[in-house]
Formats: sequence, structure tokens, C-alpha cells
Amino acid sequence: MTTETRHILVRGIAVEVVRKDIQNLHLGVYPPMGRVRVAAPLVISDEAVRLAVIEKLGWIKRQRAQFAQQPRQSLREMVNGESHYFLGQRYRLRVSEVNAPARVALRGIASLDLFVRPGASTQQREAVLAQWYRRQLKDRIAPLLSKWQALLGVQAHAWGVKKMKTKWGSCNPKARRIWLNLELAKKPEVCLEYIVVHELLHLLERHHNDRFTRLMDQHLPSWRVCRETLKAGLLGHEVWDY
Repeated sequence: MTTETRHILVRGIAVEVVRKDIQNLHLGVYPPMGRVRVAAPLVISDEAVRLAVIEKLGWIKRQRAQFAQQPRQSLREMVNGESHYFLGQRYRLRVSEVNAPARVALRGIASLDLFVRPGASTQQREAVLAQWYRRQLKDRIAPLLSKWQALLGVQAHAWGVKKMKTKWGSCNPKARRIWLNLELAKKPEVCLEYIVVHELLHLLERHHNDRFTRLMDQHLPSWRVCRETLKAGLLGHEVWDY
């Protein structure tokens, strides 16, 4: 359980410090802007956290530089010819105004057709596409959950899809509830499977410790490749607020 979240400044870098009932200190740098976060045991002082960050300053700066150089999408305008992604593949958007219910359809291997009412706003077009992404993602999550719950011997009581800005997925072990990020609809299916397995394994081990890593290695040996695929993907245009 998280007991305290605060921010400290280390050599000009803002660091979010989250104290939890854990044994080891974990330091991470997260896209899209290179946010630095430390999960620390309850007994570790700010000064100890500060020293740990200083020891990793070179690595932190390299990670942030990689995020800064990573290509980003421009602001989506939902117009003809715009690039959109589905299951890791790039599609060109084709918008058609029709006097019929809004819908989305794939045309061949390169076009994504968006049918909307005449005069539909950018926000309305985005909402139609987001709803389509949600349905597509849920259709793929259900069989993955059935497969991996049986293989791992666990059972989630509830699961859902929502847009998250800092995580690909989350698990509440106590409630046995899993959330998956809507953005996974844009990523290769192997990445979705990786996140499903990752979150289900938190029902066996809640922390990202050595046991959790061993479980990932045992059940999904390729998980590191999937993680790197997610890290290397095209970043959104948003400046996320953590």
C-alpha cells in the first residue's frame, strides 16, 4: 500500500518519491517526457533516495535523451490522409460523411475508413474511433485472459479498458481487478499479451521483485522484447501531466 508520495529535486531533476511497504528501491524513467519516479521502502530516508538517484544520474540522462529524440505524432485532426495505428500497423484515414450511424472499417491493408454524420466535429470523430478501438481491444483481451488465467492458475474478478496516461495496465490484487490501457489497441498483439500476463502475475506477486521477474521469465520468456517494443513505439502528441 502506498503511504506517501512527495517530490524532491536532485541536481535539477524533479523526482517523484513513492514510499511503499516494499523491500527494495526501484527507480524508473517514464515516457513521454522522462518523468523520474522512485518507489522506496518505508524506512529509507530522502537523503538515501537522493544518493540512489545521484548514482544513476548518467543512466537517467541517457533515458531522457532517448525519449526526447523519439518521434511523436502531431495533433490528430481526424482528416483524410492522416496516419493512425491499429495492432502495430499504420493506416491512412479516409473520412466519409454519411446519413447513417457512425462506424469504422478497415479497407485492405492500408486504409481505415471512418463514416460519420455530416458536420461531425473533430471530437466526435475521435470518439467514434476510440469506441471502435475499445471494442477491438476487448475482443482480443477476453480470449487472452481465458488462456492465461488457466495457465497461471489465477482468476481476475473484474477487468476493463480505459485510457491511461502513465501505465499500460494496472492490477489491484486485493480487489483482483485489472485495467488495460486503450492505447494498446494501437500496438502489436504480442504487446497486449505481455501486459495481460504482467497484470495477471500481480495476482501471484504484487511487487516488481525478483520473484515477479522469475515468473515472467518462466511463463513469457520474450517479455523483455515486448517491453522494448512498447518503449520504442511512436509517442503521442500530448504533454502528459503526472
